[in-house]
Amino acid sequence: MGETWFNTGGEPLDVASLRGKIVLLDFWSFCCINCLHVLDELRPLEEKFSDVLVTVGVHSPKFDYEGETSAVAAAIERYEINHPVVNDPALHTWQAYSARAWPTLVVVDPEGYIVGHLSGEGQVKGLFSLVEELVDIHDAKGTLHRGDGPFVAPAPAARQLRFPGKATALGTRGSQPGSFLVSDSGHHRLIELAGDLTTVLAVYGGNGSGDPLPLDATDPDLMGQRGDADGDAATALFSEPGGTALLPAELAARVGYDVVVADTVNHRLRSLNLATGEVGTLAGNGIQRLIDSERAKQPSDHVQLGALSTDATETSLSSPWDVLWVDELNTVLIAMAGTHQIFSFDPDTAVLGLFAGTGLEGLTDGPADTAWFAQSSGLATGRAGTVWVADSESSALRELHVSDPDQISVSSPIGLGLFDFGYRDGAPGQARLQHPLGVAGLPDGSVLIADTYNHAVRRYAPEHTNPDGTTAEATVATVARNLHEPSDVLVEYNDQGQAVSIVVVETNAHQLVRIAVPEQYLSVDEGAMTTQRPTTRIAAGELELTVGFTAPAGQKLDDRWGDPTQLTISSSPEELLVEGAGSQTGLRRQVQINPDITSGVLHITARAAACDGQPGEPIPDAAACHLYQQDWGIPVEVASTEKAGQNDATPVHRRLDLDLRGIH
Repeated sequence: MGETWFNTGGEPLDVASLRGKIVLLDFWSFCCINCLHVLDELRPLEEKFSDVLVTVGVHSPKFDYEGETSAVAAAIERYEINHPVVNDPALHTWQAYSARAWPTLVVVDPEGYIVGHLSGEGQVKGLFSLVEELVDIHDAKGTLHRGDGPFVAPAPAARQLRFPGKATALGTRGSQPGSFLVSDSGHHRLIELAGDLTTVLAVYGGNGSGDPLPLDATDPDLMGQRGDADGDAATALFSEPGGTALLPAELAARVGYDVVVADTVNHRLRSLNLATGEVGTLAGNGIQRLIDSERAKQPSDHVQLGALSTDATETSLSSPWDVLWVDELNTVLIAMAGTHQIFSFDPDTAVLGLFAGTGLEGLTDGPADTAWFAQSSGLATGRAGTVWVADSESSALRELHVSDPDQISVSSPIGLGLFDFGYRDGAPGQARLQHPLGVAGLPDGSVLIADTYNHAVRRYAPEHTNPDGTTAEATVATVARNLHEPSDVLVEYNDQGQAVSIVVVETNAHQLVRIAVPEQYLSVDEGAMTTQRPTTRIAAGELELTVGFTAPAGQKLDDRWGDPTQLTISSSPEELLVEGAGSQTGLRRQVQINPDITSGVLHITARAAACDGQPGEPIPDAAACHLYQQDWGIPVEVASTEKAGQNDATPVHRRLDLDLRGIH
């Protein structure tokens, strides 16, 4: 199973060695926000059944960099994974268990039989029931072995910073001029660093003791503790905080806080008063947002933009990753990575709103209410009337056009889709990034990109007019290389407004570094790549797509407004699908595959709405409703009609069966 093992003391495991335990295989990738959600969802399950359940993470990389052993080891430490993990870079285990999506969960009973195969988030309630049932059955049969599992905890490392994620320049409003507010995400706190990028001036976020933490501490026991609590600097608790946004001084004086914080794993927006150290909650109820109830009732290709709730603190959010104050809009924009959308928050009115994105994952440009994003993770002010967005899962640079609030739209200077990435400078249409997490706009209209998995800082310069009147074509270039997962980038200016240096948040080196603005940019071409997932051979011509869905126990399909299920299908390239693309109700679709296209990717999104209730009974008016959604990107190889009829060692499919939700 896989290649390299972690959290086992170096000992490899196999299913046979785990006989007698209930085994939960978690097929995940550390780039995938849905996978990170599942890691948190599983923690209470693992705690309750610690003597009978063994979770094994099977790291199944999407991006090229994710297959590296050192990268997986860093991710395990960063996300505090307390179960064995195996790296499966060639996806051998992925194929053996027929995984098709991130995340996939497979349950193996104590006798070695597969009893559950699930995709997507929100499975923990069903897993609790299944594990309890398996415990009863195998206790009675005598086939359940209680006791410690194979997990071996690694030794904690002593560091001043631990996986810093984002940074904000505080200007004259910090403890010293030129200081930075840094999200020390791995220590679950915010710290203020002096301009030397080393000296700690202030700490916001405690370890549960209520006592102020030493500024110069490196001992893990004296660092921040994961939690969710408001209060002063010593008692407030965060959980993997992300981006921060400094409000204008006049606005800050009016609302009583200086900084808006994306408290990512708590699914909240927090406030910070720099003078008092007081931390509060601005938005989010601590419950992860899946989708709002109205969309659950009536799923569609577009969303209603605007205010979401009269009380932002009672509204669910999903992994807010970055925040940005936008002068032109007089609001804070939020990169809501967990729902692939952009939200807004008005500090004056405390109104939370949906700004752009349908919630479908992918790369689709156009009006804000129909655009698709893919785990947007970085925001920066751009040219007049624009905001730059680092769209990590599509390896894309997106641009929000916001000059007309009634006609907000999205474009993509760099990027093709969920499965295309690489390292290539030059013309934007040919350029490639790999999971970028940060952006920083420059006065000349260009933008720096923290190209995280390429370990580089890149620069996109739009087409512009040179001083001599000639036209300079748009281009992508490299500013710096050989960094360690840069997740954010900032620019420092002199008194004349000229860029003099660049500050990079080097996440996997646990530091901030300062680099010079180069006189000339590098041009790099290491090629374009497509995710090397195993391909599925399909026949040219008619192909049937079927998605199975069974509502969990205690729920039933919500058919009060018609068919509550929907399939959205597209392809890369578009020409792969002759017929059948688009969104329609139902979970079954006949599509036509173009015989002239040899390979591509089928993009499939399935949705189903269900409400609390019993089959055969009316749904109560006050019933809670749920929208279940799963996205697949299935690489395919198209076999000709002649080959499809031959007896080939590799099967050619005329039908694809997928599963939205359910324990089998």
